[in-house]
Amino acid sequence: CAAFRSGSNPRIEWKFQRGSSLVLIYYGGELTEPYRARVQFSRTSIRFQSVTREDSGRYICEVVGDGSHIAKSEVNLIVQGE
Repeated sequence: CAAFRSGSNPRIEWKFQRGSSLVLIYYGGELTEPYRARVQFSRTSIRFQSVTREDSGRYICEVVGDGSHIAKSEVNLIVQGE
């Protein structure tokens, strides 16, 4: 997550956008269902243990730091295969 900033206690959120839908992956200090069973979280990244074509889309990391400063980083994932 290129948006990560050092600070006293930044709030980190990961979101998944596919088309017009937006799903929270990491929010409130924990992974959400159904990601909890197959995603590993660190303060700077998430790592999927397995992916399918349904996981293709945009992953957004937002970090809210001191003074409500928001930094955002995005990556597009394209899962190819059967």
